[in-house]
Amino acid sequence: MPAQKNGHRVAIVGAGPAGLSCAEQLLQKGYDVTLFDAKPAPGGLLTYGIPNFKLPKDVVFARWEDLERAGAKFVGSTYIGKDKTIDELFEEGFEAVFVGVGAEIDAPMNVEGEDLPGVYKATEYLIRANVDPAILPPDMRGKPEIGEKVVVVGGGDTASDCLRSSLRLGAKEVTCVYRRTEKEMPGGRKDRKLARAEGATYQFLTQPVRFIAGEDGRVAAVECIRMELGEPDESGRRRPVPIEGSNFIIEADTVVLALGYWPDETIGKTTPGLKTHKWGLIIADEETGATTRPGVFAGGDDVTGPSLVVTAVAAGRRAARGIDEYIRSLEQSEPTEALPAAV
Repeated sequence: MPAQKNGHRVAIVGAGPAGLSCAEQLLQKGYDVTLFDAKPAPGGLLTYGIPNFKLPKDVVFARWEDLERAGAKFVGSTYIGKDKTIDELFEEGFEAVFVGVGAEIDAPMNVEGEDLPGVYKATEYLIRANVDPAILPPDMRGKPEIGEKVVVVGGGDTASDCLRSSLRLGAKEVTCVYRRTEKEMPGGRKDRKLARAEGATYQFLTQPVRFIAGEDGRVAAVECIRMELGEPDESGRRRPVPIEGSNFIIEADTVVLALGYWPDETIGKTTPGLKTHKWGLIIADEETGATTRPGVFAGGDDVTGPSLVVTAVAAGRRAARGIDEYIRSLEQSEPTEALPAAV
């Protein structure tokens, strides 16, 4: 049941795991909550990033309907930082803003041929392969055009999702190339086991150095080089080192780059007083979500970098407590009318 309203308004930027969990907690405390998202539908990563075979979308939308019944409002296709700024949200009467936009800018590979037709970034590939066109912007509708041989570059869970999505799109040969050994892969074993069971193969200690176009201008092959493990890097994993003269070719008419994600720096650049790290992550208190801009809170992947859904959910909940304490402190500091002087 919706909680009794307390008369205070909070804007949530990003309707993904962190934003939805923050909204739930604030609604329970009686806040008027509006979620803004650049995508047409709520859910963020849950709707647009995780394939249907791992998370059916009706589960996500049922959860949103619960929040909607509790009073949550959603404004989609609104890119905060471009279509509207954080300052404008405050001008509209919101007393606090939570930023939970995640980290969904695909990391580039920076090799020759990366922009060839048939070479996809993982985000676009997974969205077009798995999401109902009815909740996609016009330029993202339509399944990816793939051939029979797909190469996925990367070693995380996103790479596994791309492998399994490719098989469902009809690819005959699906290969994952990764520059370290399987032991160093950041993705989960379960996802790799499922990908293998469905027909995917892996080439380890393999690094693409360029993508080669065919006569039609579309990618036709991947030139790779063999790697060996050297000294540990800053992550603690042994650094892959190229083996000179070991170049070889893998035929591929489709390539998917699943190399990790960077945060979107737009909000940081358009919000005065909001400090970020040099790589774009928002600086926020771990317990309260408070940022360097009064009234602005943040949590999830836009603070920590890419992490687990449960981590973002927990951050959203903590930030809701921080927002509640902040707004209560504003109430206590508001001047009261002076009492008439005693006669």
